[in-house]
Amino acid sequence: MQDRPIFITAQDLERLRGLLNKQWATGRDSRYLAKLRDELEKAAVVDPKSVPNDVVTMNSTVELTDLDTSTIEVYTLVFPDEADIGQAKVSVLAPIGTAMLGYRVGDTFEWEVPAGTRRLRVSQILYQPEAAGDWDL
Repeated sequence: MQDRPIFITAQDLERLRGLLNKQWATGRDSRYLAKLRDELEKAAVVDPKSVPNDVVTMNSTVELTDLDTSTIEVYTLVFPDEADIGQAKVSVLAPIGTAMLGYRVGDTFEWEVPAGTRRLRVSQILYQPEAAGDWDL
């Protein structure tokens, strides 16, 4: 796992904080919510037009490599109302979504699963809204 701040746009930060506040208000208590809150607190906020094109932002489509099995997986990181695992759209509130937000190509992170811990590397960004000029997603 990386021991440095994640990168996030001010727009995504605001929307994610609102989402977290709503989740806490409904009494949803989850270590994943706490992890996302902690990540957001140490995040490096960047202008959408200045986001490095190798950073996983909201609505990015990302290729991940499992470091233990070498399996390649592709996911799009979305807000909860857009999540659809059948289309590989993963909610930022899902453990893997929380885990990958803000990391860069080449970074590794861990994802807790019932069988233990998966270690994943961000192999490449297949689509990033900021790099594509889609700043209003």
